[in-house]
Amino acid sequence: MAAHKPVEWVQAVVNRFDEQLPIKVCQQNTHTKVSTEHNKECLINISKYKFSLVISGLTTILKNVNNMRIFGETAEKNLYLSQLIILDTLEKCLAGQPKDTMRLDETMLVKQLLPEICHFIHTYREGNQHAAELRSSASGVLFSLSCNNFNAVFSRISTRLQELTVCSEDNADVHDIELLQYISVDCSKLKRLLQETVFKFKALKKVAQLAVINSLEKAFWNWVENYPDEFTKLYQTPQTDMADCAEKLFDLVDGFAESTKRKAAVWPLQIILLVLCPEIIQDIAKDVVEETKMNKKLFLDNLRKALAGHGGSRQLTESAAIACVKLCKASTYINWEDNSVIFLLVQSMVLDLKNLLFNPSKPFSRGNQNADVDLMIDCLVSCFRINPHNNQHFKICLAQNSPSTFHYVLVNSLHRIITNSALDWWPRIDAVYCHSVELRSMFSETLHKAIQGCGAHPAIRMTPSLTFKEKMTSLKFKEKPTDLETRSYKFLLLSLVKLIHADPKLLLCNPRKQGPETQGSTAELITGLVQLVPQSSMPDIAQEAMEALLVLHQLDSIDLWNPDAPIETFWEISSQMLFYICKKLTSHQMLSSTEILKWLREILICRNKFLLKNKQSDRSSCHFLFLYDVSGSGTSQISLDHEEMMRCAPGATLRKGKGNSSMESAAGCSGTPICRQAQTKLEVALYMFLWSPDIEAVLVAMSCFRHLCEEADIRCGVDEVSVHNFLPNYNTFMEFASVSNMMSTGRAALQKRVMALLRRIEHPTAGNTEAWEDTHAKWEQATKLILNYPKTKMEDGQVTESLHKTIVKRRMSHVSGGGSIDLSDTDSLQEWINMTGFLCALGGVCLQHRSSTGLATYSPPMGPISERKGSMISMVSTEGSVETPVSKFIDRLLTLMVCNHEKVGLQIRTNIKDLVGLELSPALYPMLFNKLKNTISKFFDSQGQVLLTDTNTQFVEQTIAIMKNLLDNHTEGSSEHLGQASIETMMLNLVRYVRVLGNLVHAIQIKTKLCQLVEVMMERRDDLSFCQEMKFRNKMVEYLTDWVMGTSNQATDEDVKCLTRDLDQASMEAVVSLLAGLPLQPEEGDGVELMEAKSQLFLKYFTLFMNLLNDCSEVEDEGAQAGGRKRGMSRRLASLRHCTVLAMSNLLNANVDSGLMHSIGLGYHKDLQTRATFMEVLTKILQQGTEFDTLAETVLADRFERLVELVTMMGDQGELPIAMALANVVPCSQWDELARVLVTLFDSRHLLYQLLWNMFSKEVELADSMQTLFRGNSLASKIMTFCFKVYGATYLQKLLEPLLRTVITSPEWQHVSFEVDPTRHLTCLCCPHAQRGLYRGFAACPLSPEKARKRESPCRTSSPTCYFMLLCRPLIRVFPAEPESTYRSVTAEAR
Repeated sequence: MAAHKPVEWVQAVVNRFDEQLPIKVCQQNTHTKVSTEHNKECLINISKYKFSLVISGLTTILKNVNNMRIFGETAEKNLYLSQLIILDTLEKCLAGQPKDTMRLDETMLVKQLLPEICHFIHTYREGNQHAAELRSSASGVLFSLSCNNFNAVFSRISTRLQELTVCSEDNADVHDIELLQYISVDCSKLKRLLQETVFKFKALKKVAQLAVINSLEKAFWNWVENYPDEFTKLYQTPQTDMADCAEKLFDLVDGFAESTKRKAAVWPLQIILLVLCPEIIQDIAKDVVEETKMNKKLFLDNLRKALAGHGGSRQLTESAAIACVKLCKASTYINWEDNSVIFLLVQSMVLDLKNLLFNPSKPFSRGNQNADVDLMIDCLVSCFRINPHNNQHFKICLAQNSPSTFHYVLVNSLHRIITNSALDWWPRIDAVYCHSVELRSMFSETLHKAIQGCGAHPAIRMTPSLTFKEKMTSLKFKEKPTDLETRSYKFLLLSLVKLIHADPKLLLCNPRKQGPETQGSTAELITGLVQLVPQSSMPDIAQEAMEALLVLHQLDSIDLWNPDAPIETFWEISSQMLFYICKKLTSHQMLSSTEILKWLREILICRNKFLLKNKQSDRSSCHFLFLYDVSGSGTSQISLDHEEMMRCAPGATLRKGKGNSSMESAAGCSGTPICRQAQTKLEVALYMFLWSPDIEAVLVAMSCFRHLCEEADIRCGVDEVSVHNFLPNYNTFMEFASVSNMMSTGRAALQKRVMALLRRIEHPTAGNTEAWEDTHAKWEQATKLILNYPKTKMEDGQVTESLHKTIVKRRMSHVSGGGSIDLSDTDSLQEWINMTGFLCALGGVCLQHRSSTGLATYSPPMGPISERKGSMISMVSTEGSVETPVSKFIDRLLTLMVCNHEKVGLQIRTNIKDLVGLELSPALYPMLFNKLKNTISKFFDSQGQVLLTDTNTQFVEQTIAIMKNLLDNHTEGSSEHLGQASIETMMLNLVRYVRVLGNLVHAIQIKTKLCQLVEVMMERRDDLSFCQEMKFRNKMVEYLTDWVMGTSNQATDEDVKCLTRDLDQASMEAVVSLLAGLPLQPEEGDGVELMEAKSQLFLKYFTLFMNLLNDCSEVEDEGAQAGGRKRGMSRRLASLRHCTVLAMSNLLNANVDSGLMHSIGLGYHKDLQTRATFMEVLTKILQQGTEFDTLAETVLADRFERLVELVTMMGDQGELPIAMALANVVPCSQWDELARVLVTLFDSRHLLYQLLWNMFSKEVELADSMQTLFRGNSLASKIMTFCFKVYGATYLQKLLEPLLRTVITSPEWQHVSFEVDPTRHLTCLCCPHAQRGLYRGFAACPLSPEKARKRESPCRTSSPTCYFMLLCRPLIRVFPAEPESTYRSVTAEAR
């Protein structure tokens, strides 16, 4: 289109630009701002080729916008923004205007654009907050327009001058003459202006003459400032025609100045006209002056007298000061070697000028403070450029008792000196570096006063541990500054911050200062700037402070923080700044948080550049780079408030040396608490921005993770240290960074990707834990606000702040109808939704963090402590005893599942269902399952009857949807956690509840969803854990088959019939999955034999399925005869019939022993369809590979025999893997039963000795001391107890009775102690005697195992033998003094 129809294409771009203006869009957001900027750049580029079309289109847009009628403050602001955007676009298009623009284009510009631009310049209103900016922008457009279209603009001015020469009105319109102030003027154009003025000046009225005088002066400065080389050349090669015009106009103006008032008005122009005549200046400097030039000499004499105060009129003195400043300023554009006479003229006046302008006791004032300040700045800058070494006036302005205006003038003068250095002979700012101390003192004072005036906390110092001995002025004030004083302090503070931004070295310079003092002064400076960043009452200063801090973090600037120890100082100061800013970001204390986050990203880039530079300069001395421990494994975080942040840096002793030694000293600094806390707080801030409703904020936060990773790469790159030592979640952070580059989709897709990445975070750190907890607190507060709206209104003055808003007060409103909500702050609910998803996705790693720091409530009896893992039982018990934040969050989600808020209830329920089902961290699945189970169990009374309520039904429906989403969503890592909690009880309770709902439409829909859930559950069967799977599945089949054909034949409404058929379909699909490989298990206690009960149960199900098939066939036949909807329903029955055949196949396949006799007769049924169905079922089971050996009479015995063989399986080294595995997973409440089963099974296999040996060996290995051996509640002690109870009662009596009788009756044993616990002895000397006594008693056992073996069967002596042998192991540790041969002999005897 651009090639074939350029006009239409350009018009389309212009229209798009128009549609994206704020006045058309109304509500500005990040997307519209980016789109507007893109359209603007596009138009600027097009204007280089289609200039006329673009300018014409923009002019039309500007005209239409100016003619719009607006109402309200918001519309006025949008109008102002739109006008600024259009004017800025016009200025840039005109600046790139092609040189070959046709005359027709120039005419068009004059007729269309120029009047619109003049409108902004002429209609300037004093005090209007937007008018000044619009006038400045319009003047820029006029300047660009006049660069290539001077004739058109000049023609307008000249025409107006001509009209004014014949105008008889005293108050004629002179606005067009004022255009002289804004147009682009070079030497030739200035001549034309002077000639035109000389020609028409006399004929003008006084008002027009004064307008010309004022405008010509500003036109001169436009020429000098934009074309300084031409003015300099004027003094190298004088131009006669220029001088002639200037002299003629001088004489005309001099004749005009008849009164004192007129002289005061024309003197500034006269000095300018005199400057344009270099030869005349030289002539009047001589002793003898020509008569024609005498008026010039007299003018200078009068100027000197008035400047010295002898003019007799204050008005002339003020005018003389202005003229003298103009002379000084003009002289700075002239090289000293070209004309020294003008400098002599300046020197003759400058002293009086300084005394007049910079007199603290009598400040110069003309009633216009802005003009006075501009005049003083021009004077100060000119004097510096004329003689930079004479800085007496600098000292006057720096003095503490000088007026604040002097401070403001000095700071702005220094800023102009730094930023405006167009000529080679102008001195640089270096000459002022000696005043750095005074400037820092001024900054600290002004900061304190400005913040005090705003009612904020006073300025505070950073790192007081460092010795900072500057002579600071007192910051204590008796009275709070007035509003006017506060405003002046803010202006001065803004100028000081701009000065730091322009040249940070000016305030960083510390001549002849030691390292600690230098670091202290740098810390003071940066602390002040950091405190300005969150100042919402001073947005301009805050923005400039961010720019200044960014400049201070450049490579060259960081080296100046403390040249003696740059690395130490960098880590300490930069980390404190990072900590403070991130804390403010996370605590809602910054309104333009997205912009601050962008700035923070630039700070991180600068930090990494500095680290990389120092790493490359000397690798051997960069070991400090990886000493910054940010593993985050610790849980003790230091919470620092506004003041504590400044005191957290330790008092480090800074080295005075340079080079490698100073870098090596930073080894201890990068690991200081403030560095770790800054890293943690930065992570917290970035995490919390991920749930922002602002897409740009989310993307910026994600991109910041890249710079965290880069820092970790730099710091671990020196030595072979893993990057995960610094960032445990390094890989996920890199994925966040990569997504930030590729993501261009909408808000929902972005949040879904964010939550997916959050679920991949594996390692709990202080950062992600704190971020979760802070977000949880904010989420709770937001939840209360949403649920209470509009029931309770906010009190006056109460605000709810949002981290990502540009407004402070959040307001909510709604419209009636449909249960929808319309919030005035549309991001409020979206932010709550994002927070909910964030907490769901990141909750798993926080739960892991909690569980790793707490004590386990259940420890399996086997395996070393370090290898023990929590089981399902331990998780349940922990949940019941400890209420963690994650547990509270899950509880809150469950209550919100049935939120019935009038306006937002539906949205909350929908989002909770989707977020919990799709975005929940897999680690939270067990907790969720248990809480759902506990909640649903409350829906039944003590007799098991259902408590049917609307809320309970709603909760059940939500649970079904959540569980289906959760099981259907194969989230990474879900398989690992799904089996940690059983869902059998919950699923059965769901079915029991839904069964009683009846046959209403809603109830049928819930039943259908539940059947679909069951089908998904069976698909994930391998990932789930079941306590009694076969019993559970049989019960589910029993319940679900009751729904098949329950109401499908009774329903009269066609819609209900469709729903019931859908229920039949869903039920059968669920039954198919349940019956796969499921042996039928009848209910116990039926009073019939097992096989008979199975046979009856099979017949019940098989008959039901056959009836369903017959029903499907009948409906299909009816549908074939009828048309329309019935035919459509019959087509839907094909899949139902297929499912039914599968169900019959699965049923017969798994129960061929009890079902074949009932089904085989169908193969000979008289009905052809029935025979075909049976053949289909038989084919299915043959394809599935049914094992018909289960028809044998010994099938059950064979199965149990294989199970016993599996449990008693023994390895090559005598280990028992299955038995030991059971010991590790069975809960302690079932150990008695497990001990009975294991002893019985192993004894039947004559392997009891091996069982006891394995169990007792493990018990001895885990024993901490002899005192605890076999005394704890363990499986080994229970097995031993069971063995002795069943097999060893007689043996124990025979073995121990003689020994105990001897110990009790024999005199030699009466004084022997057997207590080996040292805590129960009065003295420590008794313990060795007791140990020896115990050994003597053990050795004196009258009945050895060898003798007992002759009296008892081998299987009944295994336990004492193993027990006797294993006791020798701890005895060696308890009695180390006994000879080893003794134990060897005892062991041999036992064997």
